[in-house]
Amino acid sequence: MTPQAVIFDIGNVLIEWQPERFYDQVIGQDRRRAMFAAVDLHGMNDRVDRGENFGDVVRQTARMFNDWHDEILLWHDRWIDIATPAIDHSVRLMAALQARGVPVFSLTNFGIQTYEIAAGRYGFLNDFDRDFISGHLGVIKPDAGIYKAVEDTAGLQGAQLLFTDDRQDNIQAAASRGWQIHHFDGSQGWADRLVSAGLLGPEDAR
Repeated sequence: MTPQAVIFDIGNVLIEWQPERFYDQVIGQDRRRAMFAAVDLHGMNDRVDRGENFGDVVRQTARMFNDWHDEILLWHDRWIDIATPAIDHSVRLMAALQARGVPVFSLTNFGIQTYEIAAGRYGFLNDFDRDFISGHLGVIKPDAGIYKAVEDTAGLQGAQLLFTDDRQDNIQAAASRGWQIHHFDGSQGWADRLVSAGLLGPEDAR
């Protein structure tokens, strides 16, 4: 079946998201490893992605870990330096699909405030036909509820949807609902998948 809509994850699909790389550059690899071993920063970020206030969560976490207080605050104060750069080929693919009249949705684990920051830097985040942002929905991938929200709102289900994400657990949750899937490990592979699905021609997918 030709998909009726294409769904993009954002982190590491449209925008690189590598907190460890950022901290390696700022505090050095050894200190970063020690910090990430001591503090569940990704768990902290999950709270934000579920809808808790970004600044409140980061400051609360910083107060709990005095040895890493200032470094934790960088997650808030320099967040846009972590969420960078855009993956330009993926951005072009999104635009090419829409130019062909294919609806493009986001399905992303993203906080309310952090998404506002990102959309201010990356204008293409304002261009989705529908947004499914975990912070607003109060549930994160791979919870079944966030996929059901897409189906119920869009009126589409199963093989009518083609979804790409960089995380296998998120992909498998979609596959269990019958969605067409693509594990994103580079924009060229995603371009090839869109061509094979009949959604883009080779020229469009460059």
